[in-house]
Amino acid sequence: MSDLRRRIAFPKGTTLFQPGQACPGLVLLDKGTIRVTLTAANGREVVLYRVSPGDMCLQTFACLVEGRSYSAEGVAETDLEGELVPPDQFRTRLEGDPDFRTLVFSAVANRFGEYERLIEDVALTGFDARLARVLLRLADPAGEVHAAHSALAVETASGRAFVSRRMAEFVRRGLVEQLRGGVRITDRAGLERIAAD
Repeated sequence: MSDLRRRIAFPKGTTLFQPGQACPGLVLLDKGTIRVTLTAANGREVVLYRVSPGDMCLQTFACLVEGRSYSAEGVAETDLEGELVPPDQFRTRLEGDPDFRTLVFSAVANRFGEYERLIEDVALTGFDARLARVLLRLADPAGEVHAAHSALAVETASGRAFVSRRMAEFVRRGLVEQLRGGVRITDRAGLERIAAD
């Protein structure tokens, strides 16, 4: 049996899949991050999760197992490198390769844990805690978050205007300072306290 996996590389910003599209196979990343988002009928968008090396895209897994099309969008958040396992090879390896099966099922289980946290954040956590967690997660080593309010709205499953009001309050409280195209965290401990609420 020949191995039909093939190497792939995509530049940052490439749309890898969209709602209604058939699945070309399982992407196993060696490098980079895919951002998976869902858009509601009213146009509001939310980040469901990110796929990094070792992670599993639940959208892809569901499409491969059930033979359905995508319901969300996946975009290369950074340059990507990896391999593509076509659908027939995915099924063959899942049935006959115990190591591959363990890898897939462990990654799916971890991803479901992240889904539970997302639901908890959106349904059971106050907005300021959600926003603080996103800022802490997206901050680079210098404490800068390079994301406009519209991008933060997508990350927090909220509206841009509401994010802008809460960010203004974070600035007023000395937690962050506004930069062109983002913010710099000025009180990390303060944000961590809010994130823990």
